[in-house]
Amino acid sequence: YRNDFEVEVEGNVYALDSTTIDLCLSVFWWAEFRKHKGAIKLHTLYDVKTSIPSFLYITNAKVHDVNILDIIPYEADSFYVVDKGYIDFLRLYKVNTQGSFFVTRAKENMRFKRMYSRKVDKTTGVLSDQIGKLETYKSKKEYPDKLRLIKFYDQEHNKNFVFITNNT
Repeated sequence: YRNDFEVEVEGNVYALDSTTIDLCLSVFWWAEFRKHKGAIKLHTLYDVKTSIPSFLYITNAKVHDVNILDIIPYEADSFYVVDKGYIDFLRLYKVNTQGSFFVTRAKENMRFKRMYSRKVDKTTGVLSDQIGKLETYKSKKEYPDKLRLIKFYDQEHNKNFVFITNNT
């Protein structure tokens, strides 16, 4: 068990991602991915604090990553860190209603209406910390609650990031 986790949080912290594993289609005929290519996808829920995978799921490589959100065993008060490929506001709202938290990068075309801003210390790289709601009809219907939008500047890579979370 590692005690050098840098962020103080009460619950567990999980990172969810997948990797595609190429297979020889002539041997693994059941794993057809493209016309002349075979593959499976390994979806992994990784416990960041312990550095141990806590959930593994194998699918056909054609299965989109976001579908795995339907079968993850969520824990209340735990955090699930995902990339933009997992943004589906109906599914993320399900995570929210189960008492769990998600953190992901916002898509560039996401429409967000700020309700109010929280104070930030810009020396930490945090440029803004806002509470608001989604603006487009479909998104706000699928996720009617408030979200938190955090803009962060990574000085080392000279890059801006925009994160969204339900941990308000």
